[in-house]
Amino acid sequence: MARRELALEALYLGYQETALEPGEFIETVLVPLRPPGLHLAAYKVSKRFDQDISAVCGAFALTLAHGVVRAARIAFGGMAATPKRATACEAALSGQPWGEATCVQGAAALARDYAPISDLRASAGYRATVAGNLLRRFYLETAGQEPGRPCRPPVSPLRVGDVQLEVAG
Repeated sequence: MARRELALEALYLGYQETALEPGEFIETVLVPLRPPGLHLAAYKVSKRFDQDISAVCGAFALTLAHGVVRAARIAFGGMAATPKRATACEAALSGQPWGEATCVQGAAALARDYAPISDLRASAGYRATVAGNLLRRFYLETAGQEPGRPCRPPVSPLRVGDVQLEVAG
C-alpha cells in the first residue's frame, strides 16, 4: 500500500473535490506540538450550534513575541467553496504589534482573501461582516493575555499549525 503526506490546505481542490486519488483514504492526521507564544481559538456561527452547517467558521493561530505578531495562520469556512486560509489577512497581521489598529487592518484584508456568496445560510455581506468580527473577537480575547491560556470558551491546544494528512490507498 502506497502512502504519502499531504498538507491540510492542499486537500480541498474545489467544492466537493479533494486531492485524494481513487482508492485513497486519510489514515492519520499529524498535528505539531503547540509552540511557545501561540494564541489559538476557533469559532462557529450558525443558526443552531449543534448539527447545523456554519454560515461562517473561523480558526485563528497567532504567535506573539513581546506584543508583536510573529506568525499568523487564519482560515475560514463558509467564505469560499472550500475552507481556505486568509493569506492576505495573515500578511497584514505579521510583523505588526497586536493591537486595535492591526486588527482593523487584518479585517480589511479579508476582502482580498474572500468573495463570499449569498445562500440560504447567510448573505455575502453578512459573511464578510462576521469574518471581520470574529477576528476582532479573537483580538479582544487575546489582547494582553499570556500565551497558552485558553480563550473563552476553552479550546483544544491540538488544533494548530501545519496539519499534515497521511493518505493511503
